[in-house]
Amino acid sequence: MTVTKADLTKRPEQVSAMFDQVAANYDRTNDVLSVGNAVLWRVATTRAVGPRPGEKVLDLAAGTGTSSASLARSGAHVVAADFSPGMIDVGRRRQAAVPNIEFVVADGMDLPFADAEFDAVTISFGLRNIADPKVALAELFRVTKPGGRIVICEFSQPVKPLRQAYFWYLRRVMPALAKAVSSNDAAYDYLFESIASWPDQKTLAGWLRETGFRSVRHRDLSAGIVALHKGVKPESPEK
Repeated sequence: MTVTKADLTKRPEQVSAMFDQVAANYDRTNDVLSVGNAVLWRVATTRAVGPRPGEKVLDLAAGTGTSSASLARSGAHVVAADFSPGMIDVGRRRQAAVPNIEFVVADGMDLPFADAEFDAVTISFGLRNIADPKVALAELFRVTKPGGRIVICEFSQPVKPLRQAYFWYLRRVMPALAKAVSSNDAAYDYLFESIASWPDQKTLAGWLRETGFRSVRHRDLSAGIVALHKGVKPESPEK
């Protein structure tokens, strides 16, 4: 099998092929590389979204649907969207017993959904893999109902006392772990590079405000290794 590794230009077809190759072992690899924190981050994201019965929620970059399943347990209808057909195929099989999940192959920069279709939209660990994150944010804004909410869970910049040790872990430890547990350790080289090059919490908050979201705020998880950003789409267009 040809090993695919996307570079930081993030060409969609290249990134999609990379995720297709790691789909089967993706969840297990994430659990190992996050040292078990992936479950905690998913719980925090679900609570931040606060899905309610009868709501329609978009989970973009849903991968194998682990986050979607967590959201769907509330009784909300969850659309699990990802641009990797391999991820979506694995998700459909693994979450077959979970009600209220609809799996869709979709490009985050050109979502196949109507304006104001969702009560809430969320994306976990996927925004940094989209070629133009600001275009994706604009699409998420478009498909959110007025008064609806957005939640982003993404790697970020840890607090200064941990920063040097964290980047040492990214450079030295995680590649060895990925080689041991992943079906495509070269793909994880890209993921590590994308984490290191991603902007900090305040920058992402600024992007959300520029897009049009209001009441934007963020909080750190795991001392800033991951950050949760939240915002609300205004009830009426701002003048």
